[in-house]
Amino acid sequence: MKKTGLLISGFLHDTGSHPECVDRLHAIEQVCAMPALQAGTERFTPRAATVEELGAVHDRDYIHRVEEACRGGVRALDPDTIISTASYEEARLATGAVLTAIDRVVDGSIRNAFCAVRPPGHHAERDRAMGFCLFNNVAVGARYAQNHHALGNILIVDWDVHHGNGTQNMFYTDPTVFYFSLHQEYHYPGTGHREQEGKDAGIGFTRNIPMAAGSGDGEYQEAFDQVLMPAAAAFKPDLILISAGFDGHVGDPLAGIGLTEAGFSYMTDSLVCLAKAHCGGRLVSVLEGGYNLSALQQSVRAHLLSLFQV
Repeated sequence: MKKTGLLISGFLHDTGSHPECVDRLHAIEQVCAMPALQAGTERFTPRAATVEELGAVHDRDYIHRVEEACRGGVRALDPDTIISTASYEEARLATGAVLTAIDRVVDGSIRNAFCAVRPPGHHAERDRAMGFCLFNNVAVGARYAQNHHALGNILIVDWDVHHGNGTQNMFYTDPTVFYFSLHQEYHYPGTGHREQEGKDAGIGFTRNIPMAAGSGDGEYQEAFDQVLMPAAAAFKPDLILISAGFDGHVGDPLAGIGLTEAGFSYMTDSLVCLAKAHCGGRLVSVLEGGYNLSALQQSVRAHLLSLFQV
């Protein structure tokens, strides 16, 4: 029986006492050591993404600026985005983990994959870091799947509590990448309004569902059932990528959404079924936020158990 690929990287990306810190990975490592999760996963070592692969969505000058800042000992690219001397290489590994997972999912050696990586990615714009993010891991993965595996339609589902402005902007005019986001309304970074639906050829291929503060499992289930699933089925994706932020959990300190582990299970179950129906099960999930360590552990556990579906 095929297993779920598990890739974990980012331990050397030193952000000190910042909420997006290495303790998040240690917490995930602990929960993944549980016998039930070990039995269903296969560990892979990620490779680093190349500059050429990053350059499919990022400006080359920006990539080099990040490298120089990290190697030069700069400690922050903006007030929110802390870096260390190892952060450039760790960011390349985070993105490379997604590419490694896509390779394994496409060649059929694993059922699907979860990449527990840092730094996260969905706020990173083409030419600047933002919101803890250096390179846009999911966006690079989408272009890689198209360029290296000839997969035409890529569905990105972003349920992080913060809107993925970087991912949206990179594909806003592109009808081959459907970006769907559920996020807390009027929250950082202030983008992701319902009327933002794409531009030019991309009109209709961006869908934003801003969720009111206090929304929980029921409201997210309704959004999935009534909006996402019909639209995604009509799109017929060849690959599904998840920006899996777990900061929508009711216990998370950085937001005000009321999801529980059951909500994350429901969303994962829905996307696993969608992947089976339309793209041979091809699905890669990528960690974004999640800052209450206990809630993160329980959410990741629920997410992985849903990914194990036969």
